[in-house]
Amino acid sequence: MGGATLFNYNNNMNKIGICNFSGGWCSFWAALRMIQKHGPLNSVLLFADTLVEDDSLYLFLEQSSKYLGVPITRISKEITPWQLFESEGMIGNDRFPICSTKLKREPLNEWMEGNFEMDAAQSNALFEKASVYMGFDWEESHRTEAMRREHPTWDIHSPMQDEPIWDKCKMEKEGKALGITSPKLYDLGFPHNNCGGRCVRAGISHWIHLLKTLPNKFKEWEDEEQRVAAELTNRGIAPLAMLKQTKDKITRPLYLKDLRTRHETGEVFGKYEWGGCGCGGSTK
Repeated sequence: MGGATLFNYNNNMNKIGICNFSGGWCSFWAALRMIQKHGPLNSVLLFADTLVEDDSLYLFLEQSSKYLGVPITRISKEITPWQLFESEGMIGNDRFPICSTKLKREPLNEWMEGNFEMDAAQSNALFEKASVYMGFDWEESHRTEAMRREHPTWDIHSPMQDEPIWDKCKMEKEGKALGITSPKLYDLGFPHNNCGGRCVRAGISHWIHLLKTLPNKFKEWEDEEQRVAAELTNRGIAPLAMLKQTKDKITRPLYLKDLRTRHETGEVFGKYEWGGCGCGGSTK
């Protein structure tokens, strides 16, 4: 590992540690605490690639891997979210985040269960036992609890919820001090570093921010939404939109094209409808 030991975890060399390494600061520090517990040779940095990530995420992975002394284990279904939506016959949204389930959660679980003994209640002599480490911070204890409910026999940890408690500003400051380049999306004010700043669970405020800061990335998904919606309509499927808006107590779908047009004509939307990206954790 490329730096001094910062935390005093007891050695636990009889288990493999697997960190769901999404490409954010919390994942990095959770991985560091895991490695100091299991050692680099008994640690896995597991990354699920959706093929629509920002280039700075891959740079972050490369630099993090070099510092931590553990290679990135990449898994992917090798299809984009929009290819998935087309094949599944529905556009993902906050209520049905099928991209999170099909492109991240399920492949991550399948890889772990296919390579290690994940059930703490069993003893498979052919597989080494493994623990799971999540990059959830102190504000996300509900996500840890949800994952433990979904996998009650797994050994699941969220080390950034343990002492010493760091907020995200502290994680970023300390990470930059190690010489790791901050992901561009964080520098632009996005709350996560996944899918190039896009997410089916994001709210209107998030998408307006994307339109203002990275209009080309907004346009990519605007065009994809229109393309897939037209394809599903041709197949006799009434397409959903990623977004919805409630006005006069009536909730209607809101396509990105319409959101952009209304924004460009001067309509003002709420500032606090950010939604939330929750990939890589529970499927619930």
